[in-house]
Amino acid sequence: MAEVGFDLAGLRAAVEAQGVVARVVIAAHDGSSPREVGAAMLVWGSGASGTIGGGALEWEALGRARAMLAMGGTRLDREALGPNLGQCCGGAVTLLTEVYGAAEVAALGGNVIARAVAGADMPLSVKRMLDRARAQGVLPPAALVQGWMVEPVARAERLIWVWGAGHVGRALVGVLQPLPGLAITWVDVAADRFPLVPEGVTAIWADAAEKLAEYAPRGAEHLVLTYSHALDLELCHRLLLRGFGGLGLIGSATKWARFRSRLRALGHTDAAIARIRCPIGDTSLGKHPQAIALGVALEILKHKNKNQTETEIAV
Repeated sequence: MAEVGFDLAGLRAAVEAQGVVARVVIAAHDGSSPREVGAAMLVWGSGASGTIGGGALEWEALGRARAMLAMGGTRLDREALGPNLGQCCGGAVTLLTEVYGAAEVAALGGNVIARAVAGADMPLSVKRMLDRARAQGVLPPAALVQGWMVEPVARAERLIWVWGAGHVGRALVGVLQPLPGLAITWVDVAADRFPLVPEGVTAIWADAAEKLAEYAPRGAEHLVLTYSHALDLELCHRLLLRGFGGLGLIGSATKWARFRSRLRALGHTDAAIARIRCPIGDTSLGKHPQAIALGVALEILKHKNKNQTETEIAV
């Protein structure tokens, strides 16, 4: 799962809402750093989103970014975390701050954002990166290269379908939504089952929600936690027929034993049924919705789905 990338959709939304937005990104670092190269935050007059690691580094960056909003432009700042900011990381971080309005955002495109930040002509190494991205789809890592900042555009690499908008579903979507590289689809039986849907999450509903399983990509990872055991069973049945990248089911050992028996009666083999993970999360954390959500999120972070139908993922 890609940890960072240029969140072009997020920047567009922020500029549309705020008018002018500064983007601060870690362009490079020597030694230890609060976050990795490519980690970014957006800053506007009354707020901010994202993080470059918090602490004194982020506080200083917020002030500089807000001061730039009225005048626009670009700047590079190298911060020695210990001597300059009194932090214990021991490294030095280079921050790139850029101000974007509607015109600047409209000029961005493609699957790699490369721009000069130190007045240099595009170096050959950057041209080669862009050629590989266009011709082969090979995206470069975020890097400051001879005065040019190069960043791949963020894209979802894992498709997560959360079935159920009850207490656990809400907790789970709340934990997963901020994580990079996830495209979350949230499903239930009625629109009024959903609370306020977080930005970037796709909510869909149908009276017979199980019928939506046939529209799920075969490489998607599913987390089944609806209000109904009958619906849970039908979803497991239909997803086993369709194929999936991962399938986790909320429940107890007793529920899972009954489900295994009923799925066998529906014609599924033991090998196929064994691909379903039940219970989900870390049972040692308890049954509180947030505890379940934290355990499931940890499993998702630990196990990378290759988006292949027959890949076994522990979710």
